[in-house]
Amino acid sequence: MKKLFLFFAIVLLLCGCSLFETSHEMGKSADELVSEGSSAFVSGDYKTAVKSYSDLKDWYPFSKYAILAELKIADAHYHLEEYDEAILAYEEFEKMHPKNEAVPYVIYQTGLCWFNQLGTIDRDHTPAKNTLIQFNRLIDQYPESEYAKKAEKNIKKCMDNLSGHELYVANFYYKTKKYKAALKRYEYLIENYPDSKESKEALNKLPECRARANKK
Repeated sequence: MKKLFLFFAIVLLLCGCSLFETSHEMGKSADELVSEGSSAFVSGDYKTAVKSYSDLKDWYPFSKYAILAELKIADAHYHLEEYDEAILAYEEFEKMHPKNEAVPYVIYQTGLCWFNQLGTIDRDHTPAKNTLIQFNRLIDQYPESEYAKKAEKNIKKCMDNLSGHELYVANFYYKTKKYKAALKRYEYLIENYPDSKESKEALNKLPECRARANKK
């Protein structure tokens, strides 16, 4: 019985501490939280920034700082290279605030999250494709934005990555004597990336690959 009483006493004590800590934290004003978040962000302590801005967003959803908090949470995840979390946060921001002046920046940052995940040509090419989707959307919707001009500089690298990937796959099929599959890849490469150096290589290989495919 004494053990049971002691157990409940400890539970109550812990709950009391928890309630006290929550109350203490909730005592922070929106101004204090935005100050904490900004200070942490500037000093590169992005994890603390995420916590401060998340508390601000959760506790003061109608604060004048709430929209800023949403954006800075996404930015902090980006700097932490937590790209999946950053993409979700940026997309949620755009969804909730489609007319906000920060939307061009948000689209650009979403594209950068994918761009920073570009791998070698033998790796998954999804990041390159998604980068192009975001950057092209940015250029189409906000052609005069400073971020549209920045996006244009990264598009060529994405195109090179994609054309390199297509040639890599086509050559793999060719080497493994899957000539029909290789032929489709070479033709796709020539049609979709006509100005690339990979397209020129594909053109050189096309006649022999077609001849071998027709023998099958």
